[in-house]
Amino acid sequence: MSTVNPEPLWRPDPQRIAKAQVTRFQAWAAEHHGAPAEGGYPALHSWSVDELETFWKAVTEWFDVRFSTPCARVLGDRSMPGAVWFPGATLNYAEHALRAAATRPDEPALLYVDESHEPRPVTWSELRRQVGSLAAELRALGVRPGDRVSGYLPNIPQAVVALLATAAVGGVWTSCAPDFGARSVLDRFQQVEPVVLFTVDGYRYGGKQHDRRDTVAELRSELPTLRAVVHIPLLGTEAPEGALEWSALTAADHEPVFEQVPFAHPLWVLYSSGTTGLPKAIVQSQGGILVEHLKQLGLHCDLGPEDRFFWYTSTGWMMWNFLVSGLLTGTTIVLYDGSPGYPDTGAQWRVAERTGATLYGTSAAYVMACRKAGVHPARDFDLSKVQCVATTGSPLPPDGFRWLHDEVREDLWIASVSGGTDVCSCFAGAVPTLPVYTGELQAPGLGTDLQSWDPSGHAVVDEVGELVVTNPMPSMPVHFWNDPDGSRYHGSYFDTYPGVWRHGDWITVTSRGSVVIHGRSDSTLNRQGVRMGSADIYEVVERLPEIKESLVIGIEQPDGGYWMPLFVHLAPGAVLDDALLGRIKQAIREQLSPRHVPDEVIEVPGVPHTLTGKRIEVPVKRLLQGTPLEKAVNPGSIDNLELLHFYEELAHKRA
Repeated sequence: MSTVNPEPLWRPDPQRIAKAQVTRFQAWAAEHHGAPAEGGYPALHSWSVDELETFWKAVTEWFDVRFSTPCARVLGDRSMPGAVWFPGATLNYAEHALRAAATRPDEPALLYVDESHEPRPVTWSELRRQVGSLAAELRALGVRPGDRVSGYLPNIPQAVVALLATAAVGGVWTSCAPDFGARSVLDRFQQVEPVVLFTVDGYRYGGKQHDRRDTVAELRSELPTLRAVVHIPLLGTEAPEGALEWSALTAADHEPVFEQVPFAHPLWVLYSSGTTGLPKAIVQSQGGILVEHLKQLGLHCDLGPEDRFFWYTSTGWMMWNFLVSGLLTGTTIVLYDGSPGYPDTGAQWRVAERTGATLYGTSAAYVMACRKAGVHPARDFDLSKVQCVATTGSPLPPDGFRWLHDEVREDLWIASVSGGTDVCSCFAGAVPTLPVYTGELQAPGLGTDLQSWDPSGHAVVDEVGELVVTNPMPSMPVHFWNDPDGSRYHGSYFDTYPGVWRHGDWITVTSRGSVVIHGRSDSTLNRQGVRMGSADIYEVVERLPEIKESLVIGIEQPDGGYWMPLFVHLAPGAVLDDALLGRIKQAIREQLSPRHVPDEVIEVPGVPHTLTGKRIEVPVKRLLQGTPLEKAVNPGSIDNLELLHFYEELAHKRA
């Protein structure tokens, strides 16, 4: 990694820096808590990790977190895993999410958009009323603190109401999107044994209706702990026998009652992709998520009451939970339920335009698809309200940065962020007061001691290493479900470097404090001792117009050799002939390294993904090493299982 400082792609102007919430927070924290008044973000970050307890105390004061019982101290135990945050404190997440109803009752809390792209508002007062009504009904159904409540729902206002009502009664929320098949949902929900299930009769996607009543019937029969099923007639069908009607449960005018729960009380269960076994059921706390998301959304994303926050996501991805937390900062959140590319590739830009989004979040894959499809956002849409475009899901390649800069606006804050379902937050990413360098995340997050470590546990700068976090974060899991001795939790993050969180990504921390993500370390390419992340290969290969998507695998051979095939899914009309082969190899040789030219380039019918859209490398590697399909991958975790048969057959041929 070069240490030469290139010119940044974007610099915030002095006015933006001055009015950013993180600037005002730093001045206030300097006055009240001894934070450095000078030195900008780098100085504030150093203080936030060196004085961890003081920093998090300052966050709770700055955002006026309401503890109904005060804490004994900020950090009772800082060991990882097992850090104890704000011991003795009680609070409620939903109470904070609905606070804006007191001061802005008639303004929109939610803007709901379907494939018609016409926004429909839900006001703060109406959202609070529905949550109050539903919370009372949940209590009447016997839902008590700690009981699990599940949703098989698309990204619709009812899902937000159900989550907040669950949190209000101290229940534990968990959700899957309705494009998940029954087996995928049961792999998740059966672990946590929900007592209530919210469902739709179907959903609309890509201009078509998808009936899910048979799947709902299967879920009901396979979840014996259910006491109630709530029917939301998105497609207009009658409620199945024995189900409750959503409209009846949300009709009353009850003031919400917010159960005051301990800081570490579970808020929700998120799930890992589960590509090689049952998904991990990751439990995060009401208090931990509250303070982490206030920091992330208020200070890093600079969101407040004047903003509109749109992130393209589904209820099966942590970014949906992150989006809902926009309510904590009094922000209007935009819920889009539909295909990201319907009726055309520019669909998400149209939603951003029509909702007046100030922060628009999407996937790196969508940005690159727009670039390939020749979409011109600024030419075709009024994006004057958009201050920031944020991306996650995979690293945004340098070409993606340049395309956003050229095609949206030169004065555009581009925030590539990286975190994980495991913490439901970002380790590194958006900082409104720092410059943006092409291909780089701006900086590690406040309170997050993010480092790049070599195999012996030494921090390295301007070199590729393992992403580690050396201090606890409040949103780290309180535990995994059904992991009584904590062994699965410990094995997931703390086996490599005891007491230090190892996330499983290759990163470079640059000498100017920015961060580059290279992809998953468990699927690293290691040719002749030179390590490279798969993301670096994809960035180069997918610049070629003929390549729709690619997948690269590195496999250690029994004879000590190393086989590295590159699988390519071609664009319509493209042919993998000698000319294209030559251009693929030349691009990798010249832009990366001769050592990482693949041994073979193989055309495939498609690249398999997890249900949240990430390419699956490890299961394909296992298949190619001869592992049977049923042992190499959890079928319910894949978007298109048929695609895996190609790799399975290839393994048989090679054997």
